[in-house]
Amino acid sequence: MTALRPLMLALAAASCLASPALAASTPALVPWPAAYAPQSGTFKLTAKTPIHVPAGDAEAKAVAQQLRDMLTRAGKPPLKIVEGGAVPAGAIALKRGDHTGEAYDLEISPAGVTIAAVDRKGLFYGAVTVWQLATNGPALPAASIQDAPRYAWRGFMLDSARHMQSVAEIKRLIDAMAAYKLNVLHWHLNDDQGWRLEIKAYPKLTSVGAWRTPKGADAWRPAPAKYEPYGGFYTQDQAREIVAYAAARNIMVVPEIELPGHATAAITAYPELGVTGKVPESGMSDWGVFPNLYNVDDATFAFLETVLDEVVDIFPAPYLHIGGDEAIKNQWQASPKIQAKIKDLGLENEDKLQSWFINRIAAHLATKGRRIVGWDEILEGGAQQSSIIMAWRGVDRAAEAARHGHDTILTAHPQFYMDSRQSLSANEPPGRSELSTLKGLYTFNELAEGMTPEQASHVIGVQANTFTEHQRTAKRVETMVFPRLTAVAELGWTQLARRDWNRYSHGLPVTLGQLDTLGVAHDGVPFEPEATLAPAGNRLSVSLASALGVGEIRYATDGKAPTATSPLYAEPLTLTDGAKLKARTFLNRQPLGGVRDIDVSTRALNTRVSSHLKFCGETVPLRMEADFPREGQRPVFMTGNYRPCWVWESADIAKGATLTARIGQTPFNFQLAGGRRIVDFNKPTTSPYGELVVRKRETSGPTCEGQPLAILPIDAAAAGKAGLSEITAKIPATAGVKDVCMTFNRPNRDMLWALDAVTIEPSR
Repeated sequence: MTALRPLMLALAAASCLASPALAASTPALVPWPAAYAPQSGTFKLTAKTPIHVPAGDAEAKAVAQQLRDMLTRAGKPPLKIVEGGAVPAGAIALKRGDHTGEAYDLEISPAGVTIAAVDRKGLFYGAVTVWQLATNGPALPAASIQDAPRYAWRGFMLDSARHMQSVAEIKRLIDAMAAYKLNVLHWHLNDDQGWRLEIKAYPKLTSVGAWRTPKGADAWRPAPAKYEPYGGFYTQDQAREIVAYAAARNIMVVPEIELPGHATAAITAYPELGVTGKVPESGMSDWGVFPNLYNVDDATFAFLETVLDEVVDIFPAPYLHIGGDEAIKNQWQASPKIQAKIKDLGLENEDKLQSWFINRIAAHLATKGRRIVGWDEILEGGAQQSSIIMAWRGVDRAAEAARHGHDTILTAHPQFYMDSRQSLSANEPPGRSELSTLKGLYTFNELAEGMTPEQASHVIGVQANTFTEHQRTAKRVETMVFPRLTAVAELGWTQLARRDWNRYSHGLPVTLGQLDTLGVAHDGVPFEPEATLAPAGNRLSVSLASALGVGEIRYATDGKAPTATSPLYAEPLTLTDGAKLKARTFLNRQPLGGVRDIDVSTRALNTRVSSHLKFCGETVPLRMEADFPREGQRPVFMTGNYRPCWVWESADIAKGATLTARIGQTPFNFQLAGGRRIVDFNKPTTSPYGELVVRKRETSGPTCEGQPLAILPIDAAAAGKAGLSEITAKIPATAGVKDVCMTFNRPNRDMLWALDAVTIEPSR
């Protein structure tokens, strides 16, 4: 694919829709077109509306069938397709026009609709725009649209290595991508945790490398049952089916085969590929960064080339992603054989060896007509000029790649990482603790300050990524990805000067309704009201606000769900202890997110969930799931995975208090950098199952040091419970306390106790 440099500059310079009033009168189109001129009147779709295509134009007919199916799915009447002859009155007409590639013209008047494009891709995107306009209301607004994308690469990366998705579930994601004009599915098919693609020359990659022993509750079964291995793989026929399905929707599937790192699954299947020649001790069930790299023997390159030849045969895209990230080189450093190879090749260090390794693979792929894409680490030892750099560590990495003449794709962490949480709410799904909000992503500027026009021309696209360590179901994937992926779609398609948060956010009810029509789950939590309680005499003050600040909040105190006509929240409410308060966000009289049942009570006032506690200690904070139950909904904690520590700032314990902790378990299955991290933890003294230690925090550093206030033992019932447990202790009167910190002592490294919530009720 040749990168589409910024197109239609005159159109891009047109004024954007910055006025909220103007946004309110503008249809919800995502991504926003290059040029949109409203006209008078509307076009009404009826059961008699035909779709006209030129005679003998099979591509146009296929697009017409797709448009008919999309409209029918959206509740419109099934339309008849007419081929050849004069265009009937009141028809939707597809014709070949002047614009090439993905560009199209769309004319809508009360008399009919015309989609014009030279290429099938343009016809399809014009049809998508018609579908979107049809979902805005009972009729299409008359308008003249000239449209073309800003970037050639508008991507989404799906990780199927950590958790798999079915073929049907991937097709549903492809449908949603196509509905917003995304055109690249980057498919992450292998990693330390699993090999997911059938390779006929090496069957053990899937018979061994596609299966792992689950951790935590996934591995537990009542006797005499044994654990069920977790895993699976896609056959080559299934992969071809997905490729064809995507191609019919203008989506190119780019496979990723990770090397030289993230290779534990492959080395587990074929230990001779690794540096040690042995099955990795670490196993495949941990998350994180493993030290297992391929060796640099000719036999290993023969293996990789054979594998890649089969991959190339399945995926016709001119690109192949080779990973290249997070290759921890301590095994290479410790190997006399590897060190001798570095010397024989005249290389400076292990980074240069990685560059040599990747360039050798790139040269082989070039003979197959493939250009490599790699994460930005491949720059560190030097990369071939033709290599495309996927800049995940920030805009600066994209700028660095561009300065060296590399084409680059911006996929900056955490903004473009769909496994980052979307708000600070305790109701968000599990995932990374870093924040990537819908608004922050939509308003992100993908071009580094100071880039020259020549360097900016090397930015060929943007991409969102989802890594699935914490997304064990396809529904969870969708919930984390949407609606943020629609914002990425607009970043990839729409010129910066044409993007406008007011216009985009005003159309969110329509966009979310489209996702519902497609059967795609999406996260409503950032739209939902969050409550803050404060004492107000013998009553309670309740402040409401949503994370995104979009729409208006309506509330009810009669126990019923709020509607668009319920009282409008404008200032803090003063309510009695125990009042029944429900709240919901509305925009354009349509609900955004779900109804919040708000606990208006003194106990809620004195409670903080783990997401609202501070952290101390050496930790990597994550939103992690409990061990239990094996299937269905699990509690989610905000915790650290090495030495977790929670801090309640300015705790009121001057006269003593009762502390109640709601706790649960998560498995410890993490690696970092040089292998399984040395984890320092204290053994419990009051119970063999663990204990919660509460201290008066006397330092502001990274540790929880200070006077112990209470030790809460954990009993056998809590240790084996499928869910949450409560433990309680009295805190003695302690003057001068600002902060209270809490840590767990535990019997071993392979389990973690975590706080779900803490209540501190001061003595009076």
